[in-house]
Amino acid sequence: MNRVHDSSRLARLDLNLFRVFDVVFRERNLTRAAEVLSLSQSAVSHALARLREQFGEPLFAREGRGVAPTPLAERLAPEIREALALLQQAVHRTGHFEPTRDAAHITLAMNDELEPSLLCRWVARLHTQAPQARVTSIRLDRRRLERELASGRLDLAIDVAQPTSSELRHTVLLRDSFCVVSARRQKLEAETYLAARHVAVSSRRTGPAIEDLLLSRLGTQRHVSVRCQHYEAACRIVSGSALLLTMPRRRAEELQAALGNHLLPMPLMLPAMDLHLYWHRQVDEDPRSRWLRSELLALAST
Repeated sequence: MNRVHDSSRLARLDLNLFRVFDVVFRERNLTRAAEVLSLSQSAVSHALARLREQFGEPLFAREGRGVAPTPLAERLAPEIREALALLQQAVHRTGHFEPTRDAAHITLAMNDELEPSLLCRWVARLHTQAPQARVTSIRLDRRRLERELASGRLDLAIDVAQPTSSELRHTVLLRDSFCVVSARRQKLEAETYLAARHVAVSSRRTGPAIEDLLLSRLGTQRHVSVRCQHYEAACRIVSGSALLLTMPRRRAEELQAALGNHLLPMPLMLPAMDLHLYWHRQVDEDPRSRWLRSELLALAST
């Protein structure tokens, strides 16, 4: 009798309900969950009501402006997420991908300093093989990186090494060394570098730039007089001043010809800067995602 009852319950299950559960569990907000799922908020509420009926007790309770999972939801969440991932992987493994016929919308998150170099070259390469594909580059939001990749709203992301959960995969895409940009040619010693005034580039309003973090690990610091958001602006500031700029060599070489600055060796032993390519584990075996990753990795190696 129990087997018959279990079979009946299984027959009534709607897998879409578990997709709703997973997104609500991650977002903790019905409005945001509805946006991720491209559903109305009432449809999300109705799905949660059906799940409540299925399990015999509520899975979420109101908390402030959002919702909080009940103890039952906390127990179910890892198993539901794993089951959804296995189903998605099974579909991906049997899928066939033809770039020339792909008209998908590819969304890539990166620091906007990569757009003039890496993105431009990648789009040119992509459109020779997947001419119907559409590409959107967005500014990276590290706080939402895993959430955006898990929801599928973001396909790939490029960033420096970040602490990640087991849900994310990543590999080194680019490795670059630092150099110093100066308006005049000079022999730059460590003492001169540390005594000089510097331009720092960061998209954040406050906090240390990556070079400052690396310098702090060496037990030293520099004097930052100007902080701006883009390397091109920083190079222009340097060209008309005695300020120094520390930046990745590849981007510096791209800007050098136009601005006429000098690239000097970094006098302190800073480690190379690695840029990582990130994706969600649920698309590990997805043919389209694998192709996109291989194209980016091949491009970065040239």
